Amino acid sequence: MPWKTLDDIDLDGRRVLLRVDINVPLENGKVTDSTRIERIAPTVADIRARGGRVVLAAHFGRPKGQVVPAMSLRPLVPELERALNAPVRFVDTADMQAARREVEQIPPGEIVLLENLRFHAGEEANDPGFAQALAALADIYCNDAFSAAHRAHASTEGVAHLLPACAGRLMQAELAALERALGRPQRPVAALVGGAKVSTKLELLGNLVGRVDHLIIGGGMANTFLAARGLEIGKSLAELDMLDTAREIERKATAAGCAIHLPTDIVVAREFRANALNETLPADACPADAMILDAGPASVGAIASVLESCRTLIWNGPLGAFEIAPFDAATNAAAIRAGALTQAGGLVSVAGGGDTVAALNHAGAAGQFSYISTAGGAFLEWMEGKTLPGVAALYAD
Repeated sequence: MPWKTLDDIDLDGRRVLLRVDINVPLENGKVTDSTRIERIAPTVADIRARGGRVVLAAHFGRPKGQVVPAMSLRPLVPELERALNAPVRFVDTADMQAARREVEQIPPGEIVLLENLRFHAGEEANDPGFAQALAALADIYCNDAFSAAHRAHASTEGVAHLLPACAGRLMQAELAALERALGRPQRPVAALVGGAKVSTKLELLGNLVGRVDHLIIGGGMANTFLAARGLEIGKSLAELDMLDTAREIERKATAAGCAIHLPTDIVVAREFRANALNETLPADACPADAMILDAGPASVGAIASVLESCRTLIWNGPLGAFEIAPFDAATNAAAIRAGALTQAGGLVSVAGGGDTVAALNHAGAAGQFSYISTAGGAFLEWMEGKTLPGVAALYAD
C-alpha cells in the first residue's frame, strides 16, 4: 500500500491530530444524524488502545474564515462522548498558542475536539502559518476524512507535510475500495451512471469510457443520449445543447471498446408526481406530450445481464426519478440485483456520490454492496481520474 496507515506508526504516548468529517446535521443544538460521528469511532478507539492521544480536527458549515457561533463544534461534544465512549474536551482555537498549551496538558484517555477549523481564513487558504500552528498541536497527523480529501486545505494537505502522516481506518477502507474498483479491478468492469445532467458529469464519463468495459447510463442523462441518437423524448428532462457532446462520448467509448447501454424501453407519464398515470413503451415511442421518468423492465433485464457478466461495478446515480413511486422501480430492481450478485461473491460493487446513497438505501440494497462511499465530491473526483490533494499528501515521506 503506497500510503501509511495507523499500523505503520508508533502511537504510544503521542498526540495524534486526527482530521475527521463530523459535519453532521443539527436541530435546536442537537445532532439529528450521528452517522458520521459513529464512523470515526474505530479510528479513535484504535489510536487510544495503542497509547495515542486524540486531537480531533474538523470543519462545520461554511463560515468563510469568520467566527460564526451557530457553526461552533461545541454542541457536538455530548454526541461525541456517547459515540466514542470517552470524555471529550472542547478547545477554542481563537488563540492557537493558548490552544497548544491546553492540548499539551490533556491527560491520557481524554479526547480533544478543536473548534471549527474554518473559523480561520488560513484553513481554506491552505496558509503555511496555520498549517504550522496545527502541526504544533500534535506529533502525528492522521487523515480520516476522505470526503474532504479533494480540498487542498491546511488540515487536509498542508499539515500532512509537516508531521509523520497516515490514513485513518475510514480513509484506508475508502482508498482500498476505490483501488479495487478503478485501480486494479477484476474484469469485466461496469459503471452505472445516472442523474439529471450530462454537463455535470462530462469528466466522469470521459474518464470511465477508457477504463470500464460497460457504461450503463440512466436518469435524465440517458434522455440526452437517446435524443443524440435521434429518438424523440417528448417533454423529458434533457440537455439538448449537449447532443454533440453525447455523440462524442459514444465515439470515444466505441474506440475504447466500451459498450454504452441506454434504456430500450421507458416508463412515461404526463405529470411528475407520485403514482401518476404512466405507461411503458419502447424507447423510440415517447409521446410528444409525455416525459420519461424511468427505465422499463426490459432495460432492467438487460442491465441485470450486464452485471451478471461482470466482476466489478461502480455505481453513481439513479436510473430514474427514484424519489417517487412507481418511477423508482428500475433503480430498485437493478440495485437489488447488484446487491445479490455481490453477496453471492460474483461482484465487487462500490457506490457513492450525489443521490446514490439515498437511492440505494431507498432500494434496501445499500447493505449488500461491497462499499458505499458517503464522500460526495471526493468520490466523484476520484472517479474522474483527478488527483486528490488530501490523498496525495499521504504519499509524501
